[in-house]
Amino acid sequence: MTVQPNEITEVLNRPLSQELLARDLTRLAYVAKDGTPRTVPIAFTWNGAEIVLCTTKNAPKLPALRANPAVALTIDTEVHPPKILLIRGRAELDVVDGIPEEYLQMNGSYEMTPEQRVEWEAEVRSLYDGMVRIVVTPTWAKLIDFETTLPSAVEELIQQREERQRSR
Repeated sequence: MTVQPNEITEVLNRPLSQELLARDLTRLAYVAKDGTPRTVPIAFTWNGAEIVLCTTKNAPKLPALRANPAVALTIDTEVHPPKILLIRGRAELDVVDGIPEEYLQMNGSYEMTPEQRVEWEAEVRSLYDGMVRIVVTPTWAKLIDFETTLPSAVEELIQQREERQRSR
């Protein structure tokens, strides 16, 4: 299925999508080196065009992403009905010295006192001599709110039910 960039932008610019893109965690799905699927929760930030995730330079996901950069992301809520933003794209890996500013930003909303924040940042700076920025440019996006948008399989079932009711 080919999705035009303007269609992706329209989905990502919706108020609910913007709300979800401001959350702390996404689930990153990728294919591991052994060919099996993996999904990991990971902090992220949205810069208006890309989703940026940061990880250690020795993270097991990096060789897998170098071999197969296709990824899927899920950002959702824990309420009923759930709000879900599904994104697909390609991961580009950017090895950087020090701590990327995005890493500090994406961890800024955790509840920490100012003192805890200073301690956390000092610990991070002492632990990492560098990190890898995983940059995902969306190539597909779908917002599901269970009020105005539904999973495609549910939409199909509703259509089939309506056709059955019309034929009676």
